[in-house]
Amino acid sequence: MKRLVLTTAMMLGLGLAGVAAHAEGNATENNIEVRTIRAPRFVRPIVEKWIVEYAKSEPGVEFRIVGGTTDDIDMNVAYGDTDGTGYVVFFGETAVLPITAHNSDAARQLSGKQLNAKKIKQLFFYNEDFDEDSKKNKAFENLVVYSGSNASSVATLFAHNFGEEVSAFRGKRISGDDLFLNTAIAKDPMGVSFNVLANIFDIDSRLLKKGISLVGLDLKKNVSAAFVDGATLDDVLTTLEYSRPQEIAIEKVGIKFKTDDNVVKDFLHWVLIHGTKYNHQYGLLNLDNKEANAQMLKVQKNTLTAHNK
Repeated sequence: MKRLVLTTAMMLGLGLAGVAAHAEGNATENNIEVRTIRAPRFVRPIVEKWIVEYAKSEPGVEFRIVGGTTDDIDMNVAYGDTDGTGYVVFFGETAVLPITAHNSDAARQLSGKQLNAKKIKQLFFYNEDFDEDSKKNKAFENLVVYSGSNASSVATLFAHNFGEEVSAFRGKRISGDDLFLNTAIAKDPMGVSFNVLANIFDIDSRLLKKGISLVGLDLKKNVSAAFVDGATLDDVLTTLEYSRPQEIAIEKVGIKFKTDDNVVKDFLHWVLIHGTKYNHQYGLLNLDNKEANAQMLKVQKNTLTAHNK
């Protein structure tokens, strides 16, 4: 299973002050320890929540979310394989679902089809193994696939779940944040895409965001009820924590850092004990008990394991 890697550096605004703190690395400002975090947009709300709650017990430490591409960051959230440097502690998982626009031509064409893993591959990817003359394959040829193109997109996560590379996606590539995938299908009646739960569901209402419809999947009866347009985010989360259908991409989310920094390690320890209780609230799955305990031991034993362990 591929792993999502999360960073530990956060800023409550991306102004010049944050950029300066970013450049200073493990900085101290006015006797306050400052650490930075870079994270994909979908996971920033939970990181912001951690920062607020952690400050209540550790007022002498400040975590800031920052942007940019520099490596001078204390913690970082990223998708897929990492460069092998530093360490990673996993705190949850994310899931990716195929979507289209509600009441669109694409939604009507896909209505009632209940796609299995093979059909999902036929819909989203070019693949020489498919029979080009097959009616099943041609059934999707007029649909327009939209996938992300930047390094933090879930496109890699989604593709690897089906044994594909991002270069195999049909259709059009969208730059920028994956939220733009929702915008793309809203503008194209034949558009289909995919996204993480936090970008598909409204965190407050727990329902699908306005204008979004789930692509029907071929799932077992006791699982399928959670993957219809009327289901809630909580239905999806609780179902995926006991069932892992191959039609749905699920990946771990972790916090990566490079140095043996006690300020960062204390924060990680707090996240694993207290921060994970916000996972469902912000659209993330919990780790199973065995995995959660293994992550806790990484911090407690002061033997943080490299990302591929």
